Amino acid sequence: MVHVLSSRTLLRPADPERSRVFYGEKLGLPVYREFGTGPERGTVYFLGGGFLEISGRGGEPPSPAVKLWLQVADVAAAFEELVAAGVEVLRPPVKEPWGLVEMWFADPDGTQIVMCEVPEDHPLRYRP
Repeated sequence: MVHVLSSRTLLRPADPERSRVFYGEKLGLPVYREFGTGPERGTVYFLGGGFLEISGRGGEPPSPAVKLWLQVADVAAAFEELVAAGVEVLRPPVKEPWGLVEMWFADPDGTQIVMCEVPEDHPLRYRP
């Protein structure tokens, strides 16, 4: 059996510096570590229980099959912060039929990101 000790999502953006500004400044993700030098250096951000690594340079647009799912405590507050930072929100926070409050936006390369809030009474938090 595989025993995973840690994990990270790797993104190879078209413009690494633009992506570092987006994830580090606009989203405000704290840096876990940096490595290498120059414009294609790597930056790894804390992402809740995982990590997000921005490194290298991609030659093709990201697959629409890849999406990031980020859980926050207050999606309405996150919405206000993102709008204030100039992030284009594709869909503002909405309570979904499955009970989560979700909003959608995309990074500079078009990778879609869903930011969600799990309400206190949702089964993901509590099961009788």
